[in-house]
Amino acid sequence: MAQYKLVKCTINGKAVEKMVDVRASLTDMLRNDFRLTSVKKGCEVGECGACNVLIDGEAVNSCLYLAAWADGKEILTLEGLMNPDGSISDIQQAFMDETAIQCGFCTPGFIVTATEILASGKEYTDDELRKLLSGHLCRCTGYQNIFRAVKKTMLRRLGKTAEADAVR
Repeated sequence: MAQYKLVKCTINGKAVEKMVDVRASLTDMLRNDFRLTSVKKGCEVGECGACNVLIDGEAVNSCLYLAAWADGKEILTLEGLMNPDGSISDIQQAFMDETAIQCGFCTPGFIVTATEILASGKEYTDDELRKLLSGHLCRCTGYQNIFRAVKKTMLRRLGKTAEADAVR
């Protein structure tokens, strides 16, 4: 017999309530109940990063996170990254500028993780950035373009525009 739990949380800035099966993943709740299709169903075992969302500011594989655990949490998906005027965020623009989007399947997860990385306000070394992005798989092998998009955005946010422009 299935058990259900009422989950009250905030998704992309909007307070929501949903009765969920206690066995359901957060991925399933976000995709099926809220139609947030940027949350991809990839490996479903936490290895590809396609389902990443921010939960209270931390990047999490939503396929490994039960929907019931989202109670009281603040969840952010790619759909929630737009600016109030409807324009896309600087990291989303950087992915476009650096051709870091190929088939696009991995892109939302990478951008969500990059959002967490950039929110720290720290300047990371190349090795640190690569390690922070390593929980994602890109089947099209666009890693260098993805890395470049994140690094340039990090440097620009830190006021190092000349250094960002020099990244190749």
